[in-house]
Amino acid sequence: MTADRIEEAEIPVALRPAMRALADAGARLAQSIRRGIIPPQSLERQARTLFQTALAGTGLRWLDSGDGAQELDPQGALAMALTPLDAAANVEIDLSMGTLFSLYPARDGAEASFLRCPGEQIAAGYIVYGPRCTMVATFGKGVQRYLLDGDGPCFRLVESAARIPGCAFEFAIDVANYRHWPRPVRAYIDDCLAGVDGPRQKNFNMRWLASLVADTHRILMHGGVFLHPGGDSKDKRSRLRLLHECAPIALLIEQAGGQATDLSEPILSLVPTDLRQRTPMVFGSTEKVARIAAYQDLPEPEVSALFGNRGLFRA
Repeated sequence: MTADRIEEAEIPVALRPAMRALADAGARLAQSIRRGIIPPQSLERQARTLFQTALAGTGLRWLDSGDGAQELDPQGALAMALTPLDAAANVEIDLSMGTLFSLYPARDGAEASFLRCPGEQIAAGYIVYGPRCTMVATFGKGVQRYLLDGDGPCFRLVESAARIPGCAFEFAIDVANYRHWPRPVRAYIDDCLAGVDGPRQKNFNMRWLASLVADTHRILMHGGVFLHPGGDSKDKRSRLRLLHECAPIALLIEQAGGQATDLSEPILSLVPTDLRQRTPMVFGSTEKVARIAAYQDLPEPEVSALFGNRGLFRA
């Protein structure tokens, strides 16, 4: 492993070996992506191998990279939930992909280490592979942003206290699932789409990058709100994984001054009962997330598609 893969001034000493390993594997994966077309399944396997190899010997007792928890070091003090590569299919069309990671203090068993309140995370972050390779991380005292300097290569610290912009009239959601959404979410989106003539009296832009990490990065940099509401009983698979996706994003977003909920309750207060548990998720600028939560409390007639005057929610 290259020792200088990431500038370490903002990283707690106990977490530096794991962060060096993440940076090393991320830099190598970024190089592989730049070299040319790789079939998505091959790229996913390569990403998993790169991270698992790099993380050995870095103080991890438990690693769960989506295919079951494994014990790396019985004496290790850390447990990591890892998504080695999100949106791998985007490699075929030259769009962004990403890696998500989350760190907890290790306990004696894998389930005891991971099935706990996400508010107990001691670090979380992501790497986004796009026109630039960026790592964003939090260690519980703000959010740091690093850019990969290809000459090193090394992740250089470029921002030590990233904050979500407070006002942005943008939302990200997959409208193809409109028919499955809960009615309050439909009402919220309908009001946004109504523009200046609707109850919000503002024109909104819709953004959807089909990469969770890339969408998270856009929200962090530009503000707005991201919605992944799940749906009815026929659409449970559309929900996000609480441990591997929602928990690290929620910690990052809240450390950057935003909010993250399951449409009503804070993600960081939810306690998973299963390593593969899924949940709806909304995150972004505080005002936008709070407004969506308020829609959940509207009387049934007011979330009807025929209701045209939700005056409580004017911009």
